[in-house]
Amino acid sequence: MKRLLYYMKEYKKESILGPLFKLLEASFELLVPLVVASIIDTGIANRDSSYVLRMGGLLILLGIIGLTCSITAQYFAAKAAVGSSTAMRKALFEHLNSFSYKELDTIGTSTLITRITSDINQVQTGINLVLRLFLRSPFIVFGAMIMAFTIDAKCAAFFAGVIPVLFIVVFAIMGITIPWYRKVQSQLDRVLLHVRENLSGVRVVRAFNRQQDEMDCFHQDSTTLMNTQLFVGRISGLLNPLTYAIINAAVILLIWTGGRQVDAGILSQGQVVALVNYMSQILVELIKLANLIVNVTKSLACLSRINKIMDREPGMTEGTVADQKQKKNVPCVEFKNVSITYEKGADAALSHVNFQAYPGETIGVIGGTGSGKSTLVSLIPRFYDVSEGEVLVDGRNVQDYTYEGLRSKVGVVPQKAVLFSGTIRENLQWGKKDATDEELYAALETAQGREIVEKKEKGLDTEVLQGGRNLSGGQRQRLTIARALVRDPEILILDDSASALDFATDAKLRKALREHKKEATVFLVSQRAATIRQADQIIVLDDGAVAGIGKHDELYQNCEVYREICNSQSSAEEEKAHEA
Repeated sequence: MKRLLYYMKEYKKESILGPLFKLLEASFELLVPLVVASIIDTGIANRDSSYVLRMGGLLILLGIIGLTCSITAQYFAAKAAVGSSTAMRKALFEHLNSFSYKELDTIGTSTLITRITSDINQVQTGINLVLRLFLRSPFIVFGAMIMAFTIDAKCAAFFAGVIPVLFIVVFAIMGITIPWYRKVQSQLDRVLLHVRENLSGVRVVRAFNRQQDEMDCFHQDSTTLMNTQLFVGRISGLLNPLTYAIINAAVILLIWTGGRQVDAGILSQGQVVALVNYMSQILVELIKLANLIVNVTKSLACLSRINKIMDREPGMTEGTVADQKQKKNVPCVEFKNVSITYEKGADAALSHVNFQAYPGETIGVIGGTGSGKSTLVSLIPRFYDVSEGEVLVDGRNVQDYTYEGLRSKVGVVPQKAVLFSGTIRENLQWGKKDATDEELYAALETAQGREIVEKKEKGLDTEVLQGGRNLSGGQRQRLTIARALVRDPEILILDDSASALDFATDAKLRKALREHKKEATVFLVSQRAATIRQADQIIVLDDGAVAGIGKHDELYQNCEVYREICNSQSSAEEEKAHEA
């Protein structure tokens, strides 16, 4: 709750004025039964039409003033609710961006999307309702009871007896439903995860003809969600009938007692009508209060889920060094006895890795699936932190750098080519916001992607759909390589980013990189031996450990793992040539 109040502090005025205008509206509403009573007892009883018209005008005036106060209160409440939820959403998004890959992998994408959208929207609704009803409803409930005592203490005793019973019912149901609403949100996460996986992997699902299996699985998850919602809905649904039953029973007793009081000359007919009106006001407000509690219950459950994410500290802390210039005779990248374990007790993804890479060198990284190739290059821009040892860039530990300072030195082309909705120009300028068209075309030339743009009618202004769905795999890869090259980085990491390219285009790409990026340190991660064959150093990984480091010829002679990789990919003639 403290965190919510923190985001609402910018809207103190709105948070105060909203409830105050609602209380003002409620005050006028409490006067209505008294005016109606006076119309009955004075105007109608004495057949004074002018008095009835005057009091009728007063009722209209009270209605107009109440409506004005209600609209004003709604404006301030909505402004506070939308503003504070926007601030919370922004803070949550910033907090998510501070997480390392490790936290994001552990928490999961689907639940984070739910919390930043559905959960915050529910909290926004809760804030709005609380500012409008939290003070108004209790004020009218207790105000109506007090006004009833000013009319007749005996009849008002029904009010004093009914209100505690109603509160017991409301809070008992609330206590039962709060834990179940948390379960509903968790099961909603599961349904969203299933939808997300199916939409992103629809080609795989259809390729294996698993549509029916996936539909059955989704039906099971959604049915579980539905059953839980129905169960909690049935409990919440008891609020209205129970409150109606209690109030209506009280109204029956009130009319019976009031009628006897009228016969005895103790009460007037108008006073009985006023008492019934006050009882009706209590009924309406308690129904509103019940619905408010249901919504607040959901909002608190959602706020608790948001707080769990906000309370989770990032696994990595940012350094303070914004820049570190390259020094002569100092490795651009150096690994010193580096080991990393993703989870406690799990096997090491990398174990005791040592190597140096100097400016201008091309470093090839090769190994079998799961050998740790992507993990190794992910440590350079500090997507993960090492468990043991040090990773140095320009002679300084990567943990000393600010994220911006470190990653401005590095251009990364990930395994999965990711493009964003927008134009080709906008995607390429992710590498450098103010890059000119000449710089963009130069990067495209090196990445063998210029022809992609030139064949498009709108050139660099060609629209790219989300994820680059309107481009082939090879086109996406070349554009993502160009995006990294636009930055002109000191360190260029190509993480198996040419897997969709044919051998000829791959060879042209490697040649262009050698010619145009002579000062950059290039890391080529690949499962193709031909791709890294000409590298200055080749790092061979086997199950997280370094099986060998060197050039192609010496590794082929001395490293069994590398030789097996080469032989499995080479033709029979090449094998004989090596044996000769």
